[in-house]
Order: sequence, then structure tokens, then C-alpha cells
Amino acid sequence: MVLTDTGAKLSKSLIRDGRVAPPPGARPWMLDVTDWDGDTDWDGDTDSFVDAMVWLVGKMLADPKHFYRSYTTAELDRIMTGRPATTTTPRAREMNLYRRYFDLVAAGTKTIEVRVQYPNLRTLAAGDHIRFVCGRDDALTRVKRVARYASFEEMLDTEGPERVNPTSTRDQQLANIRRIYGPEKEALGVLAIEIELVNDPS
Repeated sequence: MVLTDTGAKLSKSLIRDGRVAPPPGARPWMLDVTDWDGDTDWDGDTDSFVDAMVWLVGKMLADPKHFYRSYTTAELDRIMTGRPATTTTPRAREMNLYRRYFDLVAAGTKTIEVRVQYPNLRTLAAGDHIRFVCGRDDALTRVKRVARYASFEEMLDTEGPERVNPTSTRDQQLANIRRIYGPEKEALGVLAIEIELVNDPS
């Protein structure tokens, strides 16, 4: 249970409805996680807040005494913002690859990955990380650029087939890609994702 400094239970719903004022000691992030400012590298997304919450839960579960007491808003703020700095593996999307393509990515010779614009890839942007997976092997990469095209032909002619697969001709690549993605998939839009290998801290 989370308490205000007076010992009353913190009710976010009443505060959001405007029926009561936020109590002294209640920080904005306790009512809206997008207001979290507990990290010096806070950039407006919720990843840092999730990291802090996971750390807090682990701390609470590590000692049974935490199950038998309540915490004030001021105490939670002190604990959450005072957590030790950690070095974490970059968050990465996972993408499966056939072995022949995975080996090229892992060797650093395939620098353009081709996908169609499924809804889950619409927000992919430079700076994101992708972990390519093949069986038990994986390779961590950073996205340098994302280009969008209307067709696979336009993508290959603009990006260059040697960057997509240096071991295959343009026509072979086009045929292989279209065996994977039918016309209805191509109609979603084509993504050319420029990648570079990065050292995996894990």
C-alpha cells in the first residue's frame, strides 16, 4: 500500500478526477509514468521507469519485512530515484533469419535487411537495436537508417543488391524475396533497414 505523508491511502483515481488535490510528497510520476524523471538520461519513454520498477520489486521480494509495512510517497520516491546505476544490455527487437542470411549479418557483409512494413515495424528508427536470431545463434545490431519504398525493385535499385546480399545477383534476390513476401505483403510497403554490428555487453 502507498500512503501519503499523513498516513492516508494514496488514491490516484480521486486525484485524476480532480476531487482531491495531490498530497504533499506525491511526485508527478506517481500519477503518470510519462512524468518519470528519476534518471539523468531520461528521454521521455517508459523504459527507464520500467527498469526502476523491476528493480524495486526485486528489492521488495528480497526481504519479507517489506510485505508487512506500507510506504509513504516520499519513501517510494527516495527508493526509486536512489537505485544504483546499472549497465544494461540495449533493448532490442528480435528478428529471425535463415542461416544463409544470418551468417552474412554476423560477418558484417550484409548491411541492409529487407522487411515489409508490418504495423510493429512502423516505428522502427535509427538508433534502435535489432537482435537477429538463427537457432541458438544471435547477432546484435544497431539501426543506422530506415528507408521506405513502394516495391522490392525500387529498393534493390536504390540501395544496391550487394548491400542486401553480396553473394547473390539482383534477379536472384528479387525472386528469393518474393518467395518470402507475396504481393499482398509487398503492398504494405518495403523497408530497407541499414544495420551495423555492435558489441553485445551480455
